[in-house]
Amino acid sequence: MCKDCGCSITDHHSEHNPNHHHHHNLNHSNPSLNDKKTVEVITKILDANDRQAESNRKHFDQYGILAINLMSSPGAGKTTLLEKSIDMLKDELKIGVIEGDLETNRDAERIKAKGVPAYQITTGQACHLDAFMVHNGIHHLPLEELDIVFVENVGNLVCPASYDIGTHINVVLLSVPEGDDKPAKYPIMFRTADLMLITKIDLLPYFEFSVEKAVEEARKLNPKMDIIQISTKTGEGLDKWINYIKLKTSLRSII
Repeated sequence: MCKDCGCSITDHHSEHNPNHHHHHNLNHSNPSLNDKKTVEVITKILDANDRQAESNRKHFDQYGILAINLMSSPGAGKTTLLEKSIDMLKDELKIGVIEGDLETNRDAERIKAKGVPAYQITTGQACHLDAFMVHNGIHHLPLEELDIVFVENVGNLVCPASYDIGTHINVVLLSVPEGDDKPAKYPIMFRTADLMLITKIDLLPYFEFSVEKAVEEARKLNPKMDIIQISTKTGEGLDKWINYIKLKTSLRSII
């Protein structure tokens, strides 16, 4: 986790980039962060991030790009899903990827091996991407050649949901091994998602995971959320995911 408000104003946000956005209201583990001065600072940070996020969205719009934010716990299958998506879409749509991790460029290398432009952001201590980090990533992609940009956020079910990074769609992955109680335990993530992907459904026979319960809990938080069940191992449900992307891309081109 980051240092300060449970997420942090890290060294990344120095004098040259002092803007860091977070929507936590209070820090109950560290009451000193709830004083008036700290709240004022955090409010300024949040506002700055929102302005940058809107700028990012306009940048994507300028090039007619659909931007998708992929969020999940570590190991839920974001990178593998991207690899499968690239394989299934490469003949129809041009894809770019911004990768977010605390350390290493391994995920970006996996994506580049598929022949897709990718830019790795290593956040150090920050357990999420923010709009300023994504802005930097945008300028390392050939936007004029792309139809879709996927942003693979840092693996975390808490903080990424609180940051608008300037994408058009938020997707949360919930894998079967994680348990069906995650929507109830991490409501902000599921409340802000446009789509929930229940991943690794090939493992359902081996875990006490109720799809019905997971869907019910998610719907309580977000009745309008779309839900798709998939397995990147067997391929089940991937066609529905790909059709979802194609539909959203076509709708963007009409706008």
